[in-house]
Amino acid sequence: MRVIDLINSNEKTAFSFEILPPLKGTGIEKLYQTIDTLREFDPKYINITTHRSEYVYKDLGNGLFQRNRLRRRPGTVSVAAAIQNKYNITVVPHILCSGFTREETEYVLLDLQFLGITDLLVLRGDKAKHESVFTPEGNGYHHAIELQEQINNFNKGIFVDGSEMKVTNTPFSYGVACYPEKHEEAPNIHTDIYWLKKKMETGAEYAVTQLFYDNRKYFDFVERARKEGITIPIIPGIKPFKKLSQLSMLPKTFKVDLPEELTKEALKCKSDAEARQVGIEWCVQQCKELMAHGVPSLHFYSVGATDSIKEVAKQIY
Repeated sequence: MRVIDLINSNEKTAFSFEILPPLKGTGIEKLYQTIDTLREFDPKYINITTHRSEYVYKDLGNGLFQRNRLRRRPGTVSVAAAIQNKYNITVVPHILCSGFTREETEYVLLDLQFLGITDLLVLRGDKAKHESVFTPEGNGYHHAIELQEQINNFNKGIFVDGSEMKVTNTPFSYGVACYPEKHEEAPNIHTDIYWLKKKMETGAEYAVTQLFYDNRKYFDFVERARKEGITIPIIPGIKPFKKLSQLSMLPKTFKVDLPEELTKEALKCKSDAEARQVGIEWCVQQCKELMAHGVPSLHFYSVGATDSIKEVAKQIY
């Protein structure tokens, strides 16, 4: 069953979460521990992030450095297959423009199709660390909409070179990202919403937001989106506040504002343990308000926050 069907058929607010593939060489056991920790809350689907290769520099010891390309978290496709096989839960691998050519994307789609994985989250992805602005890989894409068009053509049985498939299988369905506080590269929120509508018109069945801590930002965003004719579900992305260092890290990394009330409570904390409890309490109230407004699903970002998410989920599900 497609993610959109799982969401629409659920009588209460659905639960889902996102995980990262393990670091190269570390094994999959910790990832399974995360799933086992959150499995009791009946996740309707699990997202698996995708990570591009980056340049790393190896010191040769003679004053010279060797530049190599390294993908620190490979294995998105195989992790998705392993989870689907072990837990029988719908998996949603991320598909990126960033770091991938059109042909590489096509190979990923073929692998996923062979494995019977047909749900995707389609993203542009972040620029590489060594880039000042986003640059496509080879003949890759600048925008998620272009990647959507390749997936749409694949669903019609057309490869990137224009040739036709001899056999077609279950078509891919997909969601996209959106930003209640606007994407950092967007000139304004109006432009951001314009492109979200284009993503919907190109085939996106739902959108998942960047994490946020102020529900008013989400409600205002949804209201503006609906006025512009965006009808797909807009799923709130949630991550509990957990550490004092996040007071500065979260706004810098994710380009989001922390509400004044949350900031005041966090500044009273003398330890990360106290900050974690404040974050759990804030997240519970945030989720309850979202659920009261009838959101179809809550999507949790689990990295570094699995234990907090479990405490939150106990109180809201």
